[in-house]
Amino acid sequence: MKGLSKSRYTAFCQCPKNLWLKVYHPDVATIDPGVEARFEQGNEVGDLAMGLFGPYEEVTIENPDGGLDLTKMCALTQKYMNDGVDNICEASFAIDGHYCAVDILRRNGEGWDIYEVKSTSFPMFNEKPSKLEKYVPDIAYQKWVLMQCGVNVTGTYLVCLNSDYVKDGAVELKKLFVIKDMQKLVDKMIDEVGIKANEALRVIANDEEPMVDLSEHCRKPYQCAFWAYCKELHGVPKPSVFDVYGGSNKSKKEDTFYFPEKLKLYQAGKMSFADLNDDVQLGRIQRLQVNGKEYVNKEGIREYLNRLSFPLYFLDFETMQYAVPRYDGTIPYQQVPFQYSLHIKESANAPYQHKEFLAPSDGSDPRRALAEQLCDDIPMGVCILAYNKDFERNRIKELAAAFPDLSEHLLDIEKNIKDLIDPFRDGYFYEPAMEGSFSIKSVLPALFPDDPSLNYHNLTGGVQNGGEAMDIFPKIQFMTPADAKAARAALLEYCKLDTWAMVKVWEKLNEKAK
Repeated sequence: MKGLSKSRYTAFCQCPKNLWLKVYHPDVATIDPGVEARFEQGNEVGDLAMGLFGPYEEVTIENPDGGLDLTKMCALTQKYMNDGVDNICEASFAIDGHYCAVDILRRNGEGWDIYEVKSTSFPMFNEKPSKLEKYVPDIAYQKWVLMQCGVNVTGTYLVCLNSDYVKDGAVELKKLFVIKDMQKLVDKMIDEVGIKANEALRVIANDEEPMVDLSEHCRKPYQCAFWAYCKELHGVPKPSVFDVYGGSNKSKKEDTFYFPEKLKLYQAGKMSFADLNDDVQLGRIQRLQVNGKEYVNKEGIREYLNRLSFPLYFLDFETMQYAVPRYDGTIPYQQVPFQYSLHIKESANAPYQHKEFLAPSDGSDPRRALAEQLCDDIPMGVCILAYNKDFERNRIKELAAAFPDLSEHLLDIEKNIKDLIDPFRDGYFYEPAMEGSFSIKSVLPALFPDDPSLNYHNLTGGVQNGGEAMDIFPKIQFMTPADAKAARAALLEYCKLDTWAMVKVWEKLNEKAK
């Protein structure tokens, strides 16, 4: 299809080259591993939203090859409109090479309201207008196409999940979804849609790749899938200014070095690490990275290690997220823990013990059983290590809120968690192979490059990262017994490596502190 859809229009609004590459070279995109899971979640949200206003007719007709039959969909939409149907889902319209499908088209007297459904979540009343702006081109394009087709559009709305909704029994659609009136934002943009839409068609019609330099649009409003391709095209070296540590510790201003600052240096011709000389203001950690040498602050590492005490408990959670909450007491996209691994060292000379929990794969709520075993496995008052501890702490606080009878013990665990990332994020220990990242997936291979037992890529069974763990666990209940057994084994192996990796990192810190 060489026409323009709403997704292609929004791609053009971000960057003409984004649109052109989507049409002519989608193969050079970098695919986010989580895209498929988010797509599935989006489909579930969209299917539920269809019933938001009561009975509806859906317009989806596939060709024998699995593609959409747009001609028939447009004809069926017109039939439903003429027949008096009040709610039409996937209502389809096409004119002069422009096409769109409206998630929900709702009759409003003599006109029609457009409802665009997104699987993102917002609070009921407190979102900022700027949070909504990225959805305006999509909705404005739909309104423009319908107007060209002679449809009287009386309202434009955004439907998204209510982040304040807490499931209690059956899902209540009216409470699950938030509806935002987008009319004012859309009306500000509607006059320019026709010009942009026709420009976008010209981009699609031209088989010559447009030349567009790297700019803010590479990240706004979405991270562009062609970022890596365009960097290479524009001669950006590896590593480059864009790889310099961006500073995740927001309390330390010296670590703040975000995309706009990197972009300015790129535009000034300072792309390689060699270009980032002393006249470029960098924080301490960025300078360590650019210098490309090992750095060890023994005193800083010792000060950190002295804050720890035996027995040591190395803890890691795996979680799953549902856009539409499955369990009572949970909200959209809540991180629900279903697994943990725990390595324990009672004293300096004691061997390591390992304990673990993996919930049953029957779709039931895993939280109570996990919380109970966590309290059994970790006594009160002990020192616990996590990597990026806020994740584990927040999950434990959520468990404590859900199960008041366990809250005293759980909150004691939470308050005693120390963060193993601290000596790296504080700049006490840096290896060039970390490449400016302090995640466990970067630190571990940098510290142990020749140990295959610590290489996540050597894990078998399809679970090599947290995203894959999150994706596979909910699917186990639908697998054959043999596949389910293999998937559970893969989850246990992966999570165990996460805490064993922490053990090895802690040991390396002790070694470097001597």
